[in-house]
Amino acid sequence: MRLGVIDVGSNTVHLLVVDAHPGAHPLPDYSHKVDLRLAEQLTPDGTISPEGAARLSTFVRDCTEVAESRGVSELMGFATSAIREANNTDEVLEQVRRDSGVRLQVLSGDNEARLTFLAARRWFGWSSGRLFLIDIGGGSLELGAGIDEDADAVASLPLGAGRLTQELQQFGDNPSDADLKELRKRIRSEIASVHRPIVKVGAPDRVVGTSKTIRSLGRLCGAAPQADGPYVPRTLARADLTEWVPKLAAMTPVERANLPGISTSRAPQMLAGAMVIEAVMELFDVDQLDICPWALREGFILRRLDGLDY
Repeated sequence: MRLGVIDVGSNTVHLLVVDAHPGAHPLPDYSHKVDLRLAEQLTPDGTISPEGAARLSTFVRDCTEVAESRGVSELMGFATSAIREANNTDEVLEQVRRDSGVRLQVLSGDNEARLTFLAARRWFGWSSGRLFLIDIGGGSLELGAGIDEDADAVASLPLGAGRLTQELQQFGDNPSDADLKELRKRIRSEIASVHRPIVKVGAPDRVVGTSKTIRSLGRLCGAAPQADGPYVPRTLARADLTEWVPKLAAMTPVERANLPGISTSRAPQMLAGAMVIEAVMELFDVDQLDICPWALREGFILRRLDGLDY
């Protein structure tokens, strides 16, 4: 069957069309996305702005037309932190449903972590043993650990690369050392608050990182380019990342966009993302992680396929 999944994230809204069958590898057919940056569409009272809601509704409607043209038999959609944390979540969801017919499912942070963990487990397989998952989006950071397909422990923290970048932007393109030190302290305090339940699961046999931010950081630190395909092993070493953090801090977004693997749209967020991932790796004593090409969207698809009759 051909499935379509609309992923409404804090940075992008992404339609992924795949050919999927129970027990089989979901094969990508088509991708359609836009940098909507819903997290930046929040008004001072915590609601998604009318303009942001209208743009989301229009794009989801466009996705339904694309899905129809690609022969999608089932179209699903989910939303993460930007919609989840807005004060007008129900109103935005109703506007999308009314304009497009799509009922977006709002995922909790824990569900994000569990679905992404499932995707990483299926990608790397049982031979990887106990996994520790690190996933960072625009609005939140998800962690998961366990030996099975369902993580034994998960955590979701408001440490997304987009969210923290908005905080840094009040200091301009080049925050001072004091500003960065204060942010670094807060990042580490938040992560430390969930350290114990994650490590109680046991020492991981494999540490996995997912998300566009981690893939970009991996490329920056020497991992193979995307053009080499998804099956090329890619890693991110903490030592390399630690070397790059002060360099990224000294650069403007325009300068970062000229670096390998960093797009113009993601460039402003790379410093905050790097600071968060470096902090996770240091606090959990991770020297190197393996980069997984599958993430939340694939986990959502896999869970849907698990519910089908063979």
